[in-house]
Amino acid sequence: MHELPGESRERSLTVVPTPVGPAEFDLAAPTGPTPSAARALLVLGHGAGGSIAAADLIAVAAAARAGGFYVARVRQPYSVAGRRAPAPADQLDLAWTVVVEAIRAGLEDGLPLVVGGRSSGARVACRTAAATGTRGVLALAFPLHPPGHPEKSRASELDIDVPLLVLQGARDPFGTPAEFPPHVTIHEVAAADHRLAGPGFGPALASAATWLAAVTPQ
Repeated sequence: MHELPGESRERSLTVVPTPVGPAEFDLAAPTGPTPSAARALLVLGHGAGGSIAAADLIAVAAAARAGGFYVARVRQPYSVAGRRAPAPADQLDLAWTVVVEAIRAGLEDGLPLVVGGRSSGARVACRTAAATGTRGVLALAFPLHPPGHPEKSRASELDIDVPLLVLQGARDPFGTPAEFPPHVTIHEVAAADHRLAGPGFGPALASAATWLAAVTPQ
């Protein structure tokens, strides 16, 4: 196990072997409303070149824990190995599904699952939604297309059979809310770019908390 950089050292990262190298995850218990009776599990992935210490991931994790969720944040094998460039999509998806299964195996049977992530991590969560058996996908700053290339759309990855909520910055160069397909539920983060930083993130976070509760009814 390794210490979680940049955060409290009360928790540490758990290593999970995968066919494409070791991954890691941080698991935090619910903080409310009844910490001893978890509502569900939320598993979050990081962005390409980013980390599980991203501000929006930490904020979503805290909000979900307050709503009764276990929250796990997953480091992909390429990140664990010290590389910034992400692995190919099939390797990301394979590692993710292996880690999600490992996390679930360590918790109580039947605990509902919700997955999500920011940027590249959101893409992985969408592509593997059927494989993980999630109740829904929470996508932060989904990279709908490379900046300046709307013709290279990744909209097909949003065609999933479970509820999907996307928190998207109004000025995101990877795709503004207006560019998304009409069937996708979007919460626009006012004045924000791909980082989702700014005063508009508070209402978006509240929207995410409400959505998480709705997809995991008790």
